[in-house]
Amino acid sequence: MPIQIVPSGEEPTGISCDALVIGAVKSDGSPRLVDGDALDQALDGQLSEYLNATNFKANVGEMVEVPTLGRLPASSLVVVGLGAASEVDPSVLRRASGTVGRRLAERKTIATTLSRGAGADGASAAAEGFILGSYRFTVHKSDPKPSSLERVSLLGDVSEQTIEHARARAEATILARDLTNEPASSIYPQSLAQRAKDLADVAGFECTIFGEKELAEKGFGGILGVAQGSEKPPRFIQMRYRPSDPQGFVILVGKGITFDSGGLSLKDAKSMEQMKTDMAGAAAVIGAMSAMKKLNVKVEVLGLVSSSENLPSGTAIKPGDVLVHYGGQTAEVNNTDAEGRLVLADAIAFACEQQPDAILDIATLTGAIMVALGAKATGFFSNNDDLAREIDAAAQTAGERFWRMPIYDDYRKDLDSEVADIKNSGPRYGGAIMGALYLKDFVKNDVPWAHLDIAGPSRAESDYDEVSRGGTGVATRTLLAWVEGRGR
Repeated sequence: MPIQIVPSGEEPTGISCDALVIGAVKSDGSPRLVDGDALDQALDGQLSEYLNATNFKANVGEMVEVPTLGRLPASSLVVVGLGAASEVDPSVLRRASGTVGRRLAERKTIATTLSRGAGADGASAAAEGFILGSYRFTVHKSDPKPSSLERVSLLGDVSEQTIEHARARAEATILARDLTNEPASSIYPQSLAQRAKDLADVAGFECTIFGEKELAEKGFGGILGVAQGSEKPPRFIQMRYRPSDPQGFVILVGKGITFDSGGLSLKDAKSMEQMKTDMAGAAAVIGAMSAMKKLNVKVEVLGLVSSSENLPSGTAIKPGDVLVHYGGQTAEVNNTDAEGRLVLADAIAFACEQQPDAILDIATLTGAIMVALGAKATGFFSNNDDLAREIDAAAQTAGERFWRMPIYDDYRKDLDSEVADIKNSGPRYGGAIMGALYLKDFVKNDVPWAHLDIAGPSRAESDYDEVSRGGTGVATRTLLAWVEGRGR
C-alpha cells in the first residue's frame, strides 16, 4: 500500500500521530532543536534535558525517541539529527527523512516539522526520503512483511503539487529498484521489454521494440553478438515521450544486461552472484520515463535500452571475434566480459542519427570506477563542459553523489586493434576511462554526450540514508532533474 504524504497546517503540539518527528542541528558543541521550543515547553523543558542526558550529537540521521509523558497528542516524539546548521539543505532533509522512514516503518502515522520553513525543494526532499526509506522488496517472500507506514503529514506550508512531484520522483526510483532487484528468471530481455510496453500507456509515452529480426536487418551487431550465448533473444527498447510544445530533444541510453556471467571470459562465482543488477542503467531510464508526464517535462525525451544476457555456450561470442556495430564500425572482442560497451555502442550510434540536443548513457560499466570513487559515487564523463555542469547540478538537486572524470584522448591508442577499427578492452589501468573512450568513438556529429558509470552505487550492501539494501535506483532522480532543468 503506497504511503500517503499529506500537507498539514496543524501545530506540532496539537497533531495526533504515532510519531512526531522534529529535527536538531549541531550548535556550539551541543544539539539545538529546530522549531522545537513549543514542544520543549509542553514537556516542561525535559526534552532538552533528555537529549543532553542521552549524549545525542545531532549527526545526520542520528535518532533518539523521547517519552511524551502523555502531554502531547503524539504517542511518541522522535528527534533526528541534521548535522551542522550551516549545512542543512534538501539533500540532508532527504537523508534524514529516509532514515526515519526506514526505522519507523512499523508506525502507521508520522507527522514531521522537517518540512516547515524548508521551501518547496526541502519539503519535496523530505517527502522523497520518507517514501524511499520505507521501501522493501518483498515480491518473492512467502510471508512478506511490508511497511506498516500509511501516512506522513508534512507540517507547514506545503503544496499538493510539491508532494505529487516528489511522489513521482520517488516512485520512479522505486520502479528502478524493483526492476534491478528482480532475479534474472523474472527480468530478461523479453520481459523487460514487455514491462516497458505495459508502462507506456499508463505513463504517456510511445514504445517500440526491435527483436532479433529487426536488429539483424538494421545491423545492431554489438547487441546481437553479446546475445549469441543465450537462448533468450535480445531486445532494443525505444520509449518516446512527446510534450505538446517541446523545448528541445534529448536521448537517454541504458545498459540492459539482465544477467552478466562474463560470457566465455567467465566471472568467478562470487563476482557473478549479484549480476542480475547489471541492468541498473536500463532500470534508471525506464524509471525516469515513467515520470515524464507526471512531472510535465517540457523537452522531448527518447529512452533507449539495449537488452541482452551475457552467457557462455557453444554459440557464445569468443575472444578474437569481430563484430560490426550499428553504423558499420568494426570491433574486435578481446574480452567478452566487457560486453556493456558493445550493446551501448549500437544504441549511441543509433541515437546520434536522431539528431538530439544531447545524449546521456547510463551503465554499470566498470569495476574500475569503484576503485576510483568507492561504492557510493557515480563517475561521469563528458565531451561537453556545459553538459557536464548541467549533470553536476542535476545530481546535486537529486541528492546523488556524482564526480566528473577525465577523458584522456591520447589513451585511445590503447584500444587500437590490428584486425578491426577498435577493440573492446584495453590495459588494466584506467579501466573506467577506457570504457568511456570506447563509447566516445560512436558519438558522431559533435553531439554533446555524457557517460554515467553507476557500477558503484547501483547496488547497496546495507541500508543508509534514503537508500535500501539491494538495487538503489541510482541516477533515476538525476535524470529527471536534468530533463526538468532542460525544459525551464
